[in-house]
Amino acid sequence: MITLVVGASGATGKLLVEQLLKAGQKVKAIVRSTSNIPDSWSNNGNITLIKSDIAKISVDEMAKHLADCQAVASCLGHNLTWKGIYGKPGKLVADSVQLLCEAALKNTPEKPIKFVLMNTTGNSNRDLDEPISVGQKIVIGLVRLLLPPHPDNEKAANYLRVNIGQNNPYIEWVPVRPDNLINEELVSEYSLHISPTRSAIFNPGKTSRINVGHFMARLIANGDLWTKWKGQMPVIYNVPG
Repeated sequence: MITLVVGASGATGKLLVEQLLKAGQKVKAIVRSTSNIPDSWSNNGNITLIKSDIAKISVDEMAKHLADCQAVASCLGHNLTWKGIYGKPGKLVADSVQLLCEAALKNTPEKPIKFVLMNTTGNSNRDLDEPISVGQKIVIGLVRLLLPPHPDNEKAANYLRVNIGQNNPYIEWVPVRPDNLINEELVSEYSLHISPTRSAIFNPGKTSRINVGHFMARLIANGDLWTKWKGQMPVIYNVPG
């Protein structure tokens, strides 16, 4: 299986690529720069590096990159700087999801391509009646107005949920929702839930980036796990040690 990974040079993207390679998968990684990727990638025959700015890739070009892929994963996010949060492209994640989907649809693959999107517990699955307190609704509303990356994440997941839908013959999807992201060196025990079991604002849990990468890689490689979660938005928490 070949997986195209966008955001592959980011903090979580690099860990996802490593988990895919460890599972014996082949990877195509789109990166803007090769300066901050592991040296081992350059000597690994199972990874192909595509140096490009995803915002400048056309649908036709992306379709060529996806032509021999069975899965695509997005770990794109905004840098936590003033320019990264408020600068262009403001809809980096949502626009990239749309681009990737349009390219996949253009290819009309024989089997649906798997699309795994790194998202956030701050985004509700609107296909479900997920309970949210009044206080959290107010805070999320303010975040939506003041921090553009949040509505970008919402629009990205909603594009899959609404525009692609549950019964598309060419694309199946899973947005993965971690809670407060932390750095850990090793994969640890984690739990998966259909909806958040705690408030993302007032009682957040913790999710290590390496656990997110591990779960996303398992979704891609494990057919039974994919069947269980496709069309849903699983929430992932670290199990407290």
